[in-house]
Amino acid sequence: MSGIHAMLLGAKGKSSTFSADFLVIAGGGGGETAGGGAGGYRCSVTGESSGGGASAESALTITISTNYTVTVGGGGPNNTQGSNSVFSTVTSTGGGAQNGSGGSGGGGYSGGSIVSGGSGTANQGYAGGSGGNGQAGGGGGGASAVGGNTSGGTAGNGGAGVSSSITGSSVTRGGGGGGFGVSTSGSGGSGGGGAGTGVAGTVNTGGGGGGNSGGGSGVVIIKYPDNYTISNPGGGLTYSTSTSGGFTVATFTAGTGNASWS
Repeated sequence: MSGIHAMLLGAKGKSSTFSADFLVIAGGGGGETAGGGAGGYRCSVTGESSGGGASAESALTITISTNYTVTVGGGGPNNTQGSNSVFSTVTSTGGGAQNGSGGSGGGGYSGGSIVSGGSGTANQGYAGGSGGNGQAGGGGGGASAVGGNTSGGTAGNGGAGVSSSITGSSVTRGGGGGGFGVSTSGSGGSGGGGAGTGVAGTVNTGGGGGGNSGGGSGVVIIKYPDNYTISNPGGGLTYSTSTSGGFTVATFTAGTGNASWS
């Protein structure tokens, strides 16, 4: 149960404000020799988790006939940080590229000595694993686990993501990308992370890219009482809605623009 509540005003059926739960995941980082980090993962659903081991955040209070910014972050190309995703005051940080920080950090790699992976953002994701010596890259960090370290020519696996049932069924998102290794490449983290053999992160999961591949795009999901109607003033957003059990779920899969309710 999400814990969402509408503040009703007698026979009118709805008030000027209501509470909305959210899941905001940024675009995953692109991998190179090391795996890309997952996009930052922020969630308000009661009983679930945000990334980096954090508890769920508080739901947002929405005022009708007010515009709220929504941005779905794109995945980063090869060795590039992913883009941020936004809902109102909630911003999730794009996943890190090789050696770089982000929502979750990119895996580490150096042609010389072993180096640490990039750091994750507090309450959004974990650090990438270490790698180098010209042999293999570390795995990208995931929303629920650090990326794996290299061992000789064996690359690190991507860190695992986090599951959420905000849409009504459990889906894992925010997995880190696996590193590339001269002996064995790493696997992608559960939740859309790409394998180190050159597999891109899965779209709309914020998954990090595997070795030499791009990260997956992010997603913004908003759950609110079904007696309110959402719109996209001015356009610019790709989204769909579904209704069940007294709530509507809006899933934004691309673009940037405004969401408003009536």
